[in-house]
Amino acid sequence: MTKPPPTVHSAGAFAGMRGTVREGLTLDSRRNFLKVGLAGLAGLSLPRLLEQRAVAGPDKAASGKSVILLWMAGGPSHIDTWDSKPDRPWNNRGPFGVTQTKLPGVVICEHLPKQAAMLDQMTLIRSVDCRFSNHEPNMVMQSGHPEAELRLNPQGDKYPSIASVIAKHHGPNHPGMPAYVAFQTSRGHIGYAGWLGKQYDPFIANRATRLPVYTDVGVNTGSVTGADLFQLPASLSITRLKDRQTLAADFDRLRSGLDQSGIMEASSVYQRQALDMLVGRQAQAAFDLSSESDESKSRYGSHLWCQQALIARRLIEGGAAFVTLDLSYHGASGTWDTHGDNIPPYGGISKGLGPLLPLFDHLLTTLVSDLQERGLLDKVLIIAMGEFGRTPFMGSQGSTDGRDHWPNVSSICLAGGGLRHGQVIGKSDRDGAQIAERPVTPADLAATIYRHMGVPQETQFIDERGRPNFVVRDNGQPLAELF
Repeated sequence: MTKPPPTVHSAGAFAGMRGTVREGLTLDSRRNFLKVGLAGLAGLSLPRLLEQRAVAGPDKAASGKSVILLWMAGGPSHIDTWDSKPDRPWNNRGPFGVTQTKLPGVVICEHLPKQAAMLDQMTLIRSVDCRFSNHEPNMVMQSGHPEAELRLNPQGDKYPSIASVIAKHHGPNHPGMPAYVAFQTSRGHIGYAGWLGKQYDPFIANRATRLPVYTDVGVNTGSVTGADLFQLPASLSITRLKDRQTLAADFDRLRSGLDQSGIMEASSVYQRQALDMLVGRQAQAAFDLSSESDESKSRYGSHLWCQQALIARRLIEGGAAFVTLDLSYHGASGTWDTHGDNIPPYGGISKGLGPLLPLFDHLLTTLVSDLQERGLLDKVLIIAMGEFGRTPFMGSQGSTDGRDHWPNVSSICLAGGGLRHGQVIGKSDRDGAQIAERPVTPADLAATIYRHMGVPQETQFIDERGRPNFVVRDNGQPLAELF
């Protein structure tokens, strides 16, 4: 078990501005509102993104393509999910049985029956090479860069996430929406923009909607988040906010501090557009589950992750381009880091992973079905994955059925995006220890996502030394089987 990353409070892309003294995005004054409008809502307002999109000409967002990443923080066991080994000894195959899927001859874990029945609409990749991946910010799997491993490279967290690259080079599908949205349990679980610039960091959505609060071992506390991100103090009206002269003065007071960091270079016209986004209804409506039908809310269910999945669908409908769900209860290495029952809060395969699988099965298949019924599935690529697989043999760190990290091979699941599904790509060896056929690298996954979103593989970013770097490295190629 690796040392967990420090918990970082989610104050948004411009956290250094400290828009308020109290934790979160509490708004006590007009000045603080303006600061928070640039800070906590950076992914939403993004005046610089508006400027770049205007200069770029034809809007790439016209395609309406988007991505939902179901991030299984901690690293799900491939053998106990999508790459079952039913003929192997118990210590290798694990405690779960298997179920036949819609694809002849393909079996997966018995606790994923809904996915099994829909596997003709999904793709399993059983040969993902996760070497160098670990529990870190801008993890290898979320960036496509092997160098994005902070323990091996002090600059590892500077490699931009795939989502941030899309935020810059694709932008939102609606100008009133953030391009990149994330529900975040810990900053260490989510990819940030790094060298691309803080304006392409994720818009952290936890405080933008009412959601149940869970403990770090998955117990519902009965409390809900306040959803106060969009609320204005009674003394601050939209009319006052739109007073151009007063706004100009307030922005001028903030400009010097902003420009010292090179954060805000946009002209007043884009600042005005950013404010229009802030007081507009597009994003607020997407986060407001009260307008969702009772039937739909019941279909997804009351669990925190399932409600986040429903909001992800609403965000995509509203015009977000990339939404990441941090599927973890605790902010250390992640709930899917199932080292063993004697290592709380991780648990082992039976008691740790076991309860997660039916929940995840319901979440994924409900999301796919809902998008399909709404005519959105062909434009929304759904990706379910974590940092790596887990050891082929159980007994990690003195446990009976825990598994340790195993970056040699892992499995992931894809759906939607108008891709060619109903297949299994790649293969692990007989005990799930190594890749046997068709290695798929993080760079290949990045290239596949960029192709879906219309971002050229030749796209580059500039590092701290002014050197250009390709967003796709190591000869990464889109997976031909999918296109």
